[in-house]
Amino acid sequence: MLRNIPFTALLGLVLTGAFLFAAAFAPWISPYSNTEIVGQVWEPFSAAHWLGTDNIGRDLLTRVIFGARTTIIIAILATALSFTLGSVLGFMAAVLGGWFDTIVSRFVDLLMAIPTLIFALVVLSVLPRTVAVLILVMGILDATRVYRLARAVAVDINIMDYVEAARLRGEGTRWIVLREILPNALSPLVSELGLRFIYAVLFLSALSFLGLGVQPPESDWGGMVKDNKDGIVFGIGAALIPAAAIAILAISVNLVADWVLNRTSSLKGGRS
Repeated sequence: MLRNIPFTALLGLVLTGAFLFAAAFAPWISPYSNTEIVGQVWEPFSAAHWLGTDNIGRDLLTRVIFGARTTIIIAILATALSFTLGSVLGFMAAVLGGWFDTIVSRFVDLLMAIPTLIFALVVLSVLPRTVAVLILVMGILDATRVYRLARAVAVDINIMDYVEAARLRGEGTRWIVLREILPNALSPLVSELGLRFIYAVLFLSALSFLGLGVQPPESDWGGMVKDNKDGIVFGIGAALIPAAAIAILAISVNLVADWVLNRTSSLKGGRS
């Protein structure tokens, strides 16, 4: 089984799995508690602190592990919300058309006309800065991109002969969306899923870096970069460690998404 997986995909699976394992078991595998001060400010790598300490003396490895948990969970929930909302509305707009398509599409155009980061900063500066609000804002804003893709794909599928045959059989909208459009729209949606997840990670990191994302004392990778950025002036690379974690996660998930896309495309081609 493993011999059939390309090396790049296998590497992506291993790295992604490692991040997911760290996120799931953070309290049990981290050497210290998340907020415990265990040393001096910005200590170098050592046997006691494998990645050194941060700007107030907390173990950086522990913060990275707990940061993985916060970052990945929020990104997964925001991506799930954006895909559920965007895909359902996109498929419904393509199938129903008419006033429903017009109203939803124009509302999406309105949201997309405003830069996403600026819109999120304005909303989060007014609403409570809780994790639930953060997930809702990220998910709704990102759903506009998913809606555009889902609608474009569904419009092309909706005119196919097998969809017309389903209508002639008397199948309802739910059947057409779930049984006819969704399976044939799977490949582009799977590819977009990986991109949207990485975008959610980067978006969350940007918000936390600007002070409107995850609030202290909880840790996420963007907030860790913000906390330790001043050390770069003194040649201390503590801020580069969470930044590297963001980059590695982005690359690994993209490798897995590309492999899954190639498999679904080849399977679809084999069936046809």
